[in-house]
Amino acid sequence: MRIFGLNRKIIRVLLGTEYAHMLEYRAEIALWALSGVLPFIMLILWNGSDARGVLGMDGVGLDRYFLSAFLVRQFSVVWMVYDFEEDALTGRLSPYLLQPLHPLWRYVASHLGEQLTRLPFAAAITAIFFLIQPKAFWLPSLGHFVLAWLATWMAFSIAFLLQSLIASLCFWSEKASALERLLFIPFLFLSGLLAPLTAFPPLVRALAQWTPFPYLIDFPARVLAEQPVDLLAGFAIQFAWIALLLPLVLLLWRAGVRRYSAMGA
Repeated sequence: MRIFGLNRKIIRVLLGTEYAHMLEYRAEIALWALSGVLPFIMLILWNGSDARGVLGMDGVGLDRYFLSAFLVRQFSVVWMVYDFEEDALTGRLSPYLLQPLHPLWRYVASHLGEQLTRLPFAAAITAIFFLIQPKAFWLPSLGHFVLAWLATWMAFSIAFLLQSLIASLCFWSEKASALERLLFIPFLFLSGLLAPLTAFPPLVRALAQWTPFPYLIDFPARVLAEQPVDLLAGFAIQFAWIALLLPLVLLLWRAGVRRYSAMGA
């Protein structure tokens, strides 16, 4: 059975290879996991602020939201544009293009291998959080866990497609990653990483709903924390962004490969 040029054997080998590769960088990945504690910093700031009432959450609800935001971020973070840019500049991309496997699958497998390696570190940080904040402890129901996993996976897909779109610009520019850094600013403010979307004024919240950013952190975090959220609308919008970005990535990629090949690379 083949799925977009992949069969089960290729999937198994890709994931196994990338997981083994990431295990060699366990210490570095532990630091990456620790570097994602921004939601906990924001939790401390919000708990100490008189403005906490605008969030519409009690202390336990706020704890669970930011812990969920931390976990969602751990398993939806994407960095492929930087790897792709380096591969394009150093020439490693050329042999990838000659192989029957689409190069983007390599980056997908690399991210999934890194997520598997990151899992024990994220679990350890979560356990420490519950030791510090025992009142916030909860186990989501099986249904909510599955929905949260799906929402996080779709958030990862959106983020990966966004970066793939930017990475495709590497065929024309040597510094396409600069555009990704510009996108990080609205992501930081509109994704729910700094504050739940309920903290924003209605106009800003309404404008944010037209961007993909709230569906990268805020939506899956609320699902995991079992907080009120419109599941049907959230998943529909996530799917809509994937359906919009995927053909754009494929079109830009094909145009870029033609240009890359014409230059003799």
